Amino acid sequence: MNSLHTSGMRFDTQASLSPYERHYQYRLSSSPSEVKETSLKILFGKYGDILWNNGSHKYNVTNFIGELNDLLEVPSFSVFSQEMLDELIGKLRKRGNSNATINRKMAALSKLLRKANKMGDVHSLPEFKRQKESAGRIRFLDHDEESALFSQIRSHSELYARFCIFLVDTGARLSEGLDLRWGDLTDTRATFWVTKSGRSRSVPLTRRAALAITASDRRKPGPFSDIDQQRFRTAWHQAKEVVGLGDDKDVVPHILRHTCASRLVQGGIDIRRVQMWLGHQTLSMTMRYAHLASHDLEMCIPVLERASAGK
Repeated sequence: MNSLHTSGMRFDTQASLSPYERHYQYRLSSSPSEVKETSLKILFGKYGDILWNNGSHKYNVTNFIGELNDLLEVPSFSVFSQEMLDELIGKLRKRGNSNATINRKMAALSKLLRKANKMGDVHSLPEFKRQKESAGRIRFLDHDEESALFSQIRSHSELYARFCIFLVDTGARLSEGLDLRWGDLTDTRATFWVTKSGRSRSVPLTRRAALAITASDRRKPGPFSDIDQQRFRTAWHQAKEVVGLGDDKDVVPHILRHTCASRLVQGGIDIRRVQMWLGHQTLSMTMRYAHLASHDLEMCIPVLERASAGK
């Protein structure tokens, strides 16, 4: 039998209680001065500008937190329980979110809740466990697809076409290219200061990437700062429809980053250098492209044959 002591924090058994019953038990068992409820939207309003720089990533995080707030059956809380977290993950999965997408949303939630806990807004946090992501198939553009797609985008906007060239030859994320400023560039290199990993990186420029930059108006803050991300995405999707790629859900602007990485690996660049080029935090993220270098395994045969012959 469950016993609740409102003067303290003791619950004899809680196994049969829902997370929301536990939530209200916590409220009953604490004095009014100890409980100050909040919500994800309130916390994001307090700490969003501190935790995330302005840009497309913060835009995505804003949507993530808003969605998670709306999914909570009880949006106000002072303790964020494991049951609340599990329910969010379950609802996201029912919505068709992949594990990779869930991981991105949980990363934003975890960062926000850790800050709130440190500041005393949330009294208890759940354990966040990364969902196992399937390696899946990495889609990248071949040269004919690139040519057709970029040509169609150029008919819409020369600036958009030059932006695509820059992205595919640097492997930059969309937000990194949009946030680029003239002071981040030399004749031969581009430095990305605002990155997803929080670590800056610098990459050399191909000839056509350099030309794509120099054609931009230097009176603007950056070579691609005039581009509105949503309008660019709209132009991209219109172009892919025209060139016959409309049904390929993987042909999104991020495919340009995949294409850059794939070309580096296929060209014989070692995985460690590709990791540095892309700015991946862990080598495992870059290893998704390792299978593309499988043709290099042929050089292993003479080594093994010499060894078996005792030479």
